[in-house]
Amino acid sequence: MSGSALYETFARAPLVFDHGEGTWLITDKGERYLDFAGGIAVNSLGHSHPHLVAALTEQAAKLWHVSNLYEIPGQSRLGERLADATFADKVFFTNSGAEALECAIKTARRYHFVKGHPERFRIITFEGAFHGRTLATIAAGGQYKYLEGFGPKVEGFDQVGFDDIDAAEKAITPQTAAILIEPVQGEGGIRPVPTQSLKRLRQLCEQHGLLLIYDEVQCGIGRTGKLFAHEWSGVTPDIMAIAKGIGGGFPMGACLATDEAAVGMTAGVHGTTFGGNPLAMAVGNAVLDVVLEDGFLEDVQRKALLMKQGLASVADEFPEIIEDIRGAGLMLGLKCAMPNTKVNMALRDQHLLAVPAGDNVIRLLPPLTVTDAEIHDALNRIRAGAKGLAEAIASAAAK
Repeated sequence: MSGSALYETFARAPLVFDHGEGTWLITDKGERYLDFAGGIAVNSLGHSHPHLVAALTEQAAKLWHVSNLYEIPGQSRLGERLADATFADKVFFTNSGAEALECAIKTARRYHFVKGHPERFRIITFEGAFHGRTLATIAAGGQYKYLEGFGPKVEGFDQVGFDDIDAAEKAITPQTAAILIEPVQGEGGIRPVPTQSLKRLRQLCEQHGLLLIYDEVQCGIGRTGKLFAHEWSGVTPDIMAIAKGIGGGFPMGACLATDEAAVGMTAGVHGTTFGGNPLAMAVGNAVLDVVLEDGFLEDVQRKALLMKQGLASVADEFPEIIEDIRGAGLMLGLKCAMPNTKVNMALRDQHLLAVPAGDNVIRLLPPLTVTDAEIHDALNRIRAGAKGLAEAIASAAAK
């Protein structure tokens, strides 16, 4: 879009989508794309889900915003439902995942402050992590490409290698307040953290009086076949940041914590203007209505197995294109044997939308409501894209 007044911070694909129907996006020219990007794991129930549309429009006709100066019944209901379904006792609602992480970081620091240890403010994080785009969360993520040009890195984050729990233990000092980790890295290349590693981190936190923080912004809300990814390990955190899927496409997030971890978050120490607004709460409650239905998450697990087995077959057929299949549930990654940007373009040429990630991976993040037929359709498109790339490689080698 030449002459656009927008910041030039996005390398956008030359596509304009007019509307969506379930797993499909339709362009302004009427072309249909199978959406396995999901707004980067945001559209958890697909596009224009009737229950979400009804909840949003009903609330929009009544009340949009009042601020947190007053009681918001939808907040109380959604907060109680999240607490009932998780380890948490307390919930703070935000507008995004980055804000949820900011709240998590502040909650951990404040905990030690009120316990008489203001010197304990540092947080250990892991290579490949992505926690958001604020100054604090890019420091937590530690990736140079996000830090470059934004001045001194925010103090208080010590990064170690991915799944290097020995290094994490060595990084603990008298200033350490918490350990922050994604149970499944998204941006980092769909990399699940082994259960044993999460157990060791929990033990380290207990041993050293640290708080364990999970970032489930991308892997939460049914994405892996459990409500939250850490449930597979049985290892619960003290604080957890969520967003993306809980809004089903409406911007919202939340920071969840135990009573003990949230002890320092008292009146006036943290706030938000828009977080927890009536519109977001109506949608969030509607998302939980669907995701918590009996059998819903079990069906996600079944569909995930179908998809993973199909992807493994494509990888076996075209090892020069796809090296490996990663992930859990409907959060799957194609580890590419050639630049992932080329693979992504080949998929787009097949009218299948996916998302590149770190470690030369392509993310596949379909809605949790994807049908078996749509999974088979996507597998056919991936196979066709891989075949075209393999033929191009063979043709170039023959010249």
